Amino acid sequence: MKVVLLAVLGLFLGTLGGAALGIGAGLAFVEIAQTSNFEGQNGMLVFFTFMPLGAAIGGIGGAVLFGLLALRGDTIAIEREPAVHGDR
Repeated sequence: MKVVLLAVLGLFLGTLGGAALGIGAGLAFVEIAQTSNFEGQNGMLVFFTFMPLGAAIGGIGGAVLFGLLALRGDTIAIEREPAVHGDR
């Protein structure tokens, strides 16, 4: 259950982060490629192409990353075990 919940959290956070990065990449592309801004074509390009692609890639990546971290959660040591010395 922990794995599923963390994967859903990763999906949500990855989608938000990917959409934000997609908008940034789209705005950078529009400036570099000098695309036409006739009737808001730049905005449509950014928000209908780059943002959904970034959200999809970020959502899948976040879900996979958080899911793998949840699967490995038992092997990550949060506290150190005290060292046991036999002859002290």
